[in-house]
Amino acid sequence: MHRIIIFLGPSLDCHEAEKSLAAEYRPPAKRGDITKAADEGADIIGLIDGVFHQDNAVAHREILYAVKMGVKVIGASSMGALRAAEMDTLGMIGIGEIYRMYRDGVLESDDEVALVFDPVSGYSLSEPLINIRCTLRNAREAGIIDADTHDALLAAARSIFYPGRMYSKIVSSAPDSVDAGTRERFLAWVETHACDQKRKDAIAALGYIAKVAAEQ
Repeated sequence: MHRIIIFLGPSLDCHEAEKSLAAEYRPPAKRGDITKAADEGADIIGLIDGVFHQDNAVAHREILYAVKMGVKVIGASSMGALRAAEMDTLGMIGIGEIYRMYRDGVLESDDEVALVFDPVSGYSLSEPLINIRCTLRNAREAGIIDADTHDALLAAARSIFYPGRMYSKIVSSAPDSVDAGTRERFLAWVETHACDQKRKDAIAALGYIAKVAAEQ
């Protein structure tokens, strides 16, 4: 029986995750947690969520330590995607669209996946920029906003410090070139069509880990 340890937080509800993969779920990883999991006998480590500014972030050397011990380390969605893009040539495995965007240089800053979350419930209290990017792209493709409005709203989102990123604040921070009708139409559309790419990638990572565990 494989020992699988997953570091998970706001990217995906833990109860939902447990339905997809039987594993030991731990809170978002901080410095030293990957080393500890490897030392405790993990065969597979899934790094999805990790702390950014609340504590010291997961270090590259501890991931390399786990890989050298023969542990399969899979990253996706948030801190996992960021670290996997930096370390996929050293044995870490990246899964999902966010990982690929970091790997290909489309995304560069950890600001793209950073957010504020309730430490008790794990619920997100702000919207990560990568989800906003994907939502704006989909809104443009659906004809809800045009290319200029897309660019204006993305610039507004980027100008807001990550703890304050919410769609209502982004829209209110947009320049006057975005008319009131477009603002209202976009906010109404977001209520049912907002893209949660981090959640999608977390689910994809759990599916991949389940497949790897079944094959070993």
